[in-house]
Amino acid sequence: FEDFFGDIFEDFFGGGGRRRARTRTQRGFAGEDLRYRVHFSLKDAAYGKKIQLTIPKDVACETCNGSGAKPGTKPQTCSQCQGSGQVRFQQGFFSVSRTCANCQGQGSTIGSPCSPCSGTGKIRKTKKMEVSIPAGIHSGQSLRVAGEGNAGMHGGPTGDLYVLVELEEDELFERQDDNVICEVPISFTQAALGAEIQVPTLFGKVAMHIPSGTQSGKVFRIKGKGFPNVQGYGKGDQLVKVIVEVPTKLSAQQKDLLHAYAESVGENVSPMQKSFLDHMKKFFGT
Repeated sequence: FEDFFGDIFEDFFGGGGRRRARTRTQRGFAGEDLRYRVHFSLKDAAYGKKIQLTIPKDVACETCNGSGAKPGTKPQTCSQCQGSGQVRFQQGFFSVSRTCANCQGQGSTIGSPCSPCSGTGKIRKTKKMEVSIPAGIHSGQSLRVAGEGNAGMHGGPTGDLYVLVELEEDELFERQDDNVICEVPISFTQAALGAEIQVPTLFGKVAMHIPSGTQSGKVFRIKGKGFPNVQGYGKGDQLVKVIVEVPTKLSAQQKDLLHAYAESVGENVSPMQKSFLDHMKKFFGT
């Protein structure tokens, strides 16, 4: 039903042949594309990687070289459609084309089919191949490997292989475009007095300076330690968010020292505290 009326509208509005061209070629019927999903770590995506794939696929029959005909014979042009794969007939006002029933749209018939492939011109095999995943690839992107899909029927062109990449979540890093985000805990004393700390990156550890008086949530930028741009436009950065850890267990001596510190500060408040208190007074009208 769909083929019948699809052909009517294609012929009537001048689009005849476009649907057929997507499946049938001069050499036969094109093979299907294949899709293969792979999982990558963020580190692999940062460096790029060559992977080995083992894929079951249809390949051209070696016995008949993909023709589908028994060796020593060849396909014959269909006598009903004269090799076009379509038959046309007049029905009232319309000239209608339909898939030839004699050759199933192939344009040829096989009198003596090849035994290994049963006349299809292709057989199922498992193929091993190497695919290079470029550095900087994003989750959800796919790579096209031309000619590595299923073989076509009766000598038709081979489809393509699409490798879909999915990036796994990481315990240390989070990706944001070509940048990398990493949260690093620091102690109260490191934040107050300043320190030099070691920060992990996708490319190894680097030293980073923590200025004295650093607040929790402060974000530092390390240039060039993000992902390479997959199109070759430089590299992203690493954004380091420091989290100041408040000690939960203190000795008696440590508590005494903190009490002494509190007494030395007295009523003095930090700029952030002052701003917060001012906003609170304004809100409550006090």
